[in-house]
Amino acid sequence: MAEQSPPYWVLISVLFSSQPLTPSLAMTLHQAAFELYRHGGSEQRVAGDLLTGTVRNLRQDVQMGTLVGPAFEAEIETERGSGTVRFLLTRQGLEMLNAQPDAPPAPPRPRYLN
Repeated sequence: MAEQSPPYWVLISVLFSSQPLTPSLAMTLHQAAFELYRHGGSEQRVAGDLLTGTVRNLRQDVQMGTLVGPAFEAEIETERGSGTVRFLLTRQGLEMLNAQPDAPPAPPRPRYLN
């Protein structure tokens, strides 16, 4: 049985969106943000049938309740107009993707005495 990718709500958590997000739009934003996160990039263009825009790595971790992860912002153009999306990649999603064979290993986390 072929492996399926996890649902988008496990991979990203939207902090703000001026446009309604469809599952395909959320996955497109996630893929661009994940590439920026993996390679340390600052900005990446995204384009598709119903989307164009730019995803920016904000280079900071955000915590919203129990969700923690690196923050990103996207300026997008869709069939419904232009908008802004602020979101984070969830740690759970990052751990799931790093467990896959094609993903590079995560950098070691510092160990603290406390």
